[in-house]
Amino acid sequence: MRKKILVVDDDEAVLDWLKAKLGVRYDLVTTAAADAVMRLAHKEKPDLILCDIDMPELDGGDLSALLYGDDRTRYIPLLFLSALVPTKDSKRGEVGGRPAIAKSAPIEDLLARIESLLA
Repeated sequence: MRKKILVVDDDEAVLDWLKAKLGVRYDLVTTAAADAVMRLAHKEKPDLILCDIDMPELDGGDLSALLYGDDRTRYIPLLFLSALVPTKDSKRGEVGGRPAIAKSAPIEDLLARIESLLA
C-alpha cells in the first residue's frame, strides 16, 4: 500500500514540482494554505508531513507545535523542506529539533530522508 504524504508549501510551483517528483511513489495531499494543515491531517491521516518553514500566515515552527500538541497528529513524522537549510546539510539537517532538508537538495536525498522517516 502506498504511503500518504501531506505536502505544505505556499509556493504553487514547488507543490507542482513535488507532485511530479513524488506523486509516482506516494499518494500526495497538497495545500498552499498553512491554516488548512490541521484539518487535512485529521481528515487524511498522512504517514508523513512535508512542510515548508517560511510561510506568510503560519510558519513551519508554529505548525510543528500545533501538530505536536494534538494527540491525533503528534506521531506523524514531519520533515521540513526549506530554502533556509543549506544543501550540504540535506542528509542530516534539523530545524528546531525536527528533520529538515534543503529545497535545493537532489531528489534522491529528499527520497532518502522521506523513506528513513517512514521506516
